[in-house]
Amino acid sequence: MTFDPAPTDLSNVNCLITGANGGIGMATAEHFSALGAQIFTTDIADRYSGDCDSTHRDFDLLDRDSLSDCLSWISEIKPDVLFNNAAVFDMGSVLDASLAQFDRLFGLNVRAMYAVMQGAAQSMVREAKAGSIINLASQAGHRGEALVAHYCATKAAVVSYTQSAALALAPHSIRVNAISPGVIDTPMWDKVDALFAKFENKDIGQKKKEVGKAVPLGYMGQPFEVARVAVFLASPQSQYITAQTISVDGGSVLR
Repeated sequence: MTFDPAPTDLSNVNCLITGANGGIGMATAEHFSALGAQIFTTDIADRYSGDCDSTHRDFDLLDRDSLSDCLSWISEIKPDVLFNNAAVFDMGSVLDASLAQFDRLFGLNVRAMYAVMQGAAQSMVREAKAGSIINLASQAGHRGEALVAHYCATKAAVVSYTQSAALALAPHSIRVNAISPGVIDTPMWDKVDALFAKFENKDIGQKKKEVGKAVPLGYMGQPFEVARVAVFLASPQSQYITAQTISVDGGSVLR
């Protein structure tokens, strides 16, 4: 019996990463680059801050004109891989989470996520590329949380759109999957911790310690641990996987 291991080499692969200056986005860009990919990054910031070369454009994906410009750019760069990562977090229960917060979270986490996914998919179909689209969900998308009403709903939508897109794009040999991180130690989690301190009357840093200890593996994950799964989904290692959401959460959510 012969054994032909699938490569993780991403040489000559155009990889687009949104939200590239976040902890997970930055780590993923660096991992893709280390495997030979041509990196394209976008973020609301005007430059990419990670440790790899990239072609960077700044877009505010909540702004309709800026989002339209981003979609035009996607058609120009012709990505083979999309790491659809841009998102925003906020807190509030159904008693106090406002419609303004709803509009902001759904505007970026769902509307812009969908538009970027659609733009990348349309480009891949035009170019007849057997591409890979990777959407960022969250463990929050698998269960509601009392203080995180809108955010949980947006990430549940990411999971659903991933499944629908995967089925629609399978005839074009385009795979669509999602990654569902648990508690990952990123700069964003410092903001989350501060919000929990406000809403739950905790000391700064207390929530981070609590959630890390509550993970079955006993610690908060690191961005590179999500990036490694992104490499798997971007490469031929996962060529028979589509419409799936892979949890990277240390065992926090059992499905």
